Amino acid sequence: MTWRHRWFWIVPAFLAVMALSCGAAGAADKSADKSKVDGATNRVKQGAKQIGQGQVGPGFKELFTGVGHTVVEGAKFSGENIKEFFAGKK
Repeated sequence: MTWRHRWFWIVPAFLAVMALSCGAAGAADKSADKSKVDGATNRVKQGAKQIGQGQVGPGFKELFTGVGHTVVEGAKFSGENIKEFFAGKK
C-alpha cells in the first residue's frame, strides 16, 4: 500500500475516533463553558459573510483566525468534558 493510499484510511479513522470521543464527552455533564467555542465559531461565520460581501482580505483574516480559535477552544472544551466524564462528575 502506498503512502498516498494510507491517508484514505488514516483520515477517516482519525475522524471516527474524534467523533466517538466527542460523543462520550457529550454524554458527560455540560458544566464546561461552551460560550468561548460559540464565539470563535461566530468569527468564522463573520469572516465568511465578509468574503461573500466582497471584502476578501479582511474576510479571510477573520475566517482563519476564527478557525484557529475554534480549534483551540474546542480542544479545551472537549478536554474538560472528557475529564469530567472520567471523573464521574454529575
